Amino acid sequence: MSTTHDTPATPGPELQEARLDRIRKLLAKAERAGTAAEAQIYTNKAVELMARHGVDEAVLADTGPPGHDPIGGVRIAVDDPYSAAKARLLGWTAAALHCRWVMHDSRSGKVAAVTIFGFASDRERVELLYTSLLLQASTHVARVRPPDPGESVAAYRRSWLYGFAARVHERLCEAQRAAVGEADAAARGARSAELVLADRGDRVARAYGEEFPDLRRARAPQVSGSGFRSGAEAADRADLGGTRLDGPPPRSRALGR
Repeated sequence: MSTTHDTPATPGPELQEARLDRIRKLLAKAERAGTAAEAQIYTNKAVELMARHGVDEAVLADTGPPGHDPIGGVRIAVDDPYSAAKARLLGWTAAALHCRWVMHDSRSGKVAAVTIFGFASDRERVELLYTSLLLQASTHVARVRPPDPGESVAAYRRSWLYGFAARVHERLCEAQRAAVGEADAAARGARSAELVLADRGDRVARAYGEEFPDLRRARAPQVSGSGFRSGAEAADRADLGGTRLDGPPPRSRALGR
């Protein structure tokens, strides 16, 4: 006899922590993988589990005591080279995982730091995933060269990172939507995960507006190199997306704003 209905729709804290530990181990294996195909296997499963983990954390916090999952911000330094592209990788990853983001000291194609703003559980996921993605992307970008020998290697690599970041955002959004659908199918009359996440999003937006009342919208990045498509394909192999070179990633007008 099936025991499906005897399993809680949302894992308890112990199972959640075990899942998070498994995500860390999968990402570590992806970082050490000898081939892109091998890395894809590990990253694919990590992203799937991370999406479920985020939805379950949100549902648990919704039924838990006030202040269990506080809203706040964490400032993360971004290093050159290609700091602006790395900042977008961090920010667009954060946006897909229900956080807002702010770039600091952005000028002349460089960014000094990014503040990630949202619920503590979501910020933890962003930091965990970004650390792994940055390592994977840095390993790849050090090897790529433009197909046209007359093109700037730096411009090609910069556009490659933008493509990688945009596709990561798309793939994470897809995983989040799938996780919400699975959670709602198992909700059994409880408040839907979609409503929980919408409410949390509104709360983050209000707190974000209070924290950064005078923030101006960042302009879409201008990318001159031809590596965008290649970077997006690399993100596909990591199972995290194309978008066009002449525009921001889909839904990017809402990214971090």
